[in-house]
Amino acid sequence: MHMKTLLFSKQSIHIGCIALILGMLMACHSKQSQQYASWQVYGGNKENNHYSSLTQIDTNNVALLKSVWEYHCGDAGESTQIQVNPIIVDGILYGVSPQLKLFALDADNGQHQWSFNPLSDTAGNDKTSGYFMMNVCRGVTYYANGVNDRRIFYAAGAKLYCINASNGKPILSFGNGGSIDLHQNLGTRAQQLYVASTTPGIIYKDMIIIGTRVAEEMPAAPGDVRAYDVHNGKLRWIFHTIPQPGEPGFHSWDDTSAYRQVGGANAWAGFSMDENKGIVYVPTGSAVYDFYGGLRLGNNLFANTLIALNANNGKEIWHYQTVHHDLWDRDLPTAPALLTLTINGKKIETVAQPTKTGFIFLFNRINGKPVFPIVERPVPTFSELTGEQPAPTQPYPVLPAPFARQSLTEKDLNHLVPDSSFHELQQKLSSYKTGRLFIPPSKEGTVIFPGFDGGAEWGGPAADPTSGILYVNASEMPWVLTMVDAKNKVPPAGETNLQAGIRLYRTHCMACHGTLMQGSGNYPWLFQINKKYNKNQFEALLTSGRRMMPSFQQLTPEEKNALATYVLAISSQQHQKFIAPAKTTTKWDNMPYTSTGYNKFLSREGYPAVAPPWGTLTAINLNTGQLVWKDTIGDYPEWKAKGIHTGTENYGGPVVTAGGLLFIAATSDAKIRAFNKTNGKLLWEADLPACGFATPAVYAVNGKQYVVIACGGGKLKKPSGDSYVAFALPDAQK
Repeated sequence: MHMKTLLFSKQSIHIGCIALILGMLMACHSKQSQQYASWQVYGGNKENNHYSSLTQIDTNNVALLKSVWEYHCGDAGESTQIQVNPIIVDGILYGVSPQLKLFALDADNGQHQWSFNPLSDTAGNDKTSGYFMMNVCRGVTYYANGVNDRRIFYAAGAKLYCINASNGKPILSFGNGGSIDLHQNLGTRAQQLYVASTTPGIIYKDMIIIGTRVAEEMPAAPGDVRAYDVHNGKLRWIFHTIPQPGEPGFHSWDDTSAYRQVGGANAWAGFSMDENKGIVYVPTGSAVYDFYGGLRLGNNLFANTLIALNANNGKEIWHYQTVHHDLWDRDLPTAPALLTLTINGKKIETVAQPTKTGFIFLFNRINGKPVFPIVERPVPTFSELTGEQPAPTQPYPVLPAPFARQSLTEKDLNHLVPDSSFHELQQKLSSYKTGRLFIPPSKEGTVIFPGFDGGAEWGGPAADPTSGILYVNASEMPWVLTMVDAKNKVPPAGETNLQAGIRLYRTHCMACHGTLMQGSGNYPWLFQINKKYNKNQFEALLTSGRRMMPSFQQLTPEEKNALATYVLAISSQQHQKFIAPAKTTTKWDNMPYTSTGYNKFLSREGYPAVAPPWGTLTAINLNTGQLVWKDTIGDYPEWKAKGIHTGTENYGGPVVTAGGLLFIAATSDAKIRAFNKTNGKLLWEADLPACGFATPAVYAVNGKQYVVIACGGGKLKKPSGDSYVAFALPDAQK
């Protein structure tokens, strides 16, 4: 063979190899682009990465975005919200209104197609009366089996509905005439307790996997995870998050009868899934009662745990508990994000779990092994609450570093307030237990920082599968947890309606509405509530629940009457003798302590006690665990006018795109923003008709890319709204 021919052959082989590699890379990129080009699942996809591969809107033209349509639901009310991340399937947007009406719109123009009202169109025989507003709803789930079987699953209160995606009619062959009651399969004790679903379930094959919200105090329903057949609504499997005898985790409870009484450990924040491997990832909340664990000693699996379950049968594959024996309401607040990383040159399929405390726990998603070291550190164990035994250690990830501040000391106090207000903050802080994470609850007051709403919250993170960078927003608001003796939980002889009402208020209402009905955190005050509700309406409200208020079906008519006489100040009935209902009580019905409410640590002017920033957006390279950039999000107008960028509390998550952008609303200043995902530079912002306390969705219809956000307001004492607003480029700029 001639040398020239040999060289040419080698060159041809080299060029051919390059072409083959490029072809494989292009095919991989094309597959990935197609995989992430739609928004048919809550959070964008089952990996929950909030990622869109669409590129029409990019860093060069995002400043040209304009509102192209706005849909008004028409049913906003006082303090209503829309926390919905809508889905878009075949050019149709599916969303939920403030009063939990399911609707379908043309996704390119916002034109209404159909709606389903769970009050007037309730499937089955249970026609609920009154104001059907048991909870918020964060989204819906889509299932299709060919073109003739297309279903939307969504929850309103304790009902899971199965709706025909084409016309909005209940599919009568599912459950009881189109719905199932989520109380079922939870045992006899749960039937009269509060159960609702706020975050949509996830589809695996022909099953929908569902989690629930339950009460935060005793009595509470169990938080079991369940899978139902999408066609008939029959139970396919159940995972007990509070283990029963013979199940893994049972011996993490000192009291072997606890599973019969303790509730919670519920997967209220939703799920993510590795569909190819058949693994569903389940983040759980705390066990009840949130702030006192003297009756539930032990580490309390599977509370506060990321659980990998076999999606076929609900069997545990691995788990990791992020807080042992939780006393601080440190629920895992969002489904984790799945992404493949390159760690020290090796590809690892991972799952990333953000937390309220500002940690990110990163695991090999196949076997649950930590990607970076996690160390068990000693934490304070002294508690003045009789019977309490805090866990001696808690897990701390070495990497990534926390994305939110985790301690409040005097040097961290808000320096923007007047001197007199600052000194008042100093005095208050000096009386509290503070300075680090995991200080046990106390009667003096324990600072919770990050607060009960994070750190991270239900909006969740965005994760770019092309770079391994995770983006997470956080609120940096300190709260104060104060415990008090729970007096007279058992009715004393000769009690009046007023005395019984006060006792019942302290047991069931004080933790949210404060010691004197003044409200706390995001919960409203009850002053002069008798101008809004009469006795019958109030008792109906106790039975049904409304928005973030759980139902109290377990209360007897006599107890509801007594509570009404106190809260509504019905003086003519307050001195009547309370007829105590015949009840068999146990130690679980008589918690020795309760809290004074969810109280933010604020200055007298209403600003956070901590110095800004009060809201942040952080980019973290999960390949290395290192910070990429961090920015402040949101503004108080009065501080912005002075040139001070404070940030605000925020609810709702970000979306990252292949166009180089990070979209987020979430802040209390009613804006939506776009940042350069590489460096965090703000590129665009627009005013919204109400705060967008939700996660945007990114999609395309007929070659045009849109960004849509639900504008429901309602939280943080902001006006409620009823809009979904879509943004796009002008046609000439596409």
